Amino acid sequence: MKKFVIENDFWHLFPNAKIGVVVCHGIDNSIKTEEQYKDMIYSSEKEALKYLSNEEFSSNEVIKVWREAFQKFKTKKGARSSIEALLKRVYKGNHIGTINPLVDIYNSISLSYALPCGGEDIDAFAGDIRLTKAVGNESFVTLGTDRSEPPYEGEIIYKDNEGAICRCFNWREAVRTMLTENTKNAFLCIELIDQRRLKEFESALESLEKAVNCNLGGTCKISILDINNKEVLINS
Repeated sequence: MKKFVIENDFWHLFPNAKIGVVVCHGIDNSIKTEEQYKDMIYSSEKEALKYLSNEEFSSNEVIKVWREAFQKFKTKKGARSSIEALLKRVYKGNHIGTINPLVDIYNSISLSYALPCGGEDIDAFAGDIRLTKAVGNESFVTLGTDRSEPPYEGEIIYKDNEGAICRCFNWREAVRTMLTENTKNAFLCIELIDQRRLKEFESALESLEKAVNCNLGGTCKISILDINNKEVLINS
């Protein structure tokens, strides 16, 4: 059995955070038509503009909260929250490209709700997945390189028994566990550190579950982890 566990060293930094998880089993993530997902993303890009009402990009609240969060631990220079990266492209008038159905779906949800989303292939996990502080020697190979770039000591990461899966929350992910067209069982997550947005967070999780279920089939289950509920089973 594999579990997702959020360790105490994470809660020491972010005691009020919530991590929403959608565990999907038996899905079909093969690409049948890109147009459907292009339309989904374009629609979410328009929706995202409402979060960027301030002309100064970094002054928008959905950007500020994550920049402040990233100041609480050591990060690689230039590392930003995944939602900032998406919103910056929209802010500059650039479209988000399609990748595969699961990634397109969670990118569209991320944009629509201005919340960081991520996803990994459960079958590629080595043991449990943990959200924790890095030791600093975890193996990590990302897209575009074949060289390991371990996280900094104390950096907030998702990891399993073989190394880091995502660095700086969902800033950058490892090739080893990334979602592909062949993914059948997926771990999707949405991150919340701004308690004022709890209702939007819950709506985003419901929308994510529904979009995966309607488009890719299989079964999906939502769980919300917090300081009083630190782990969840992700397969049996």
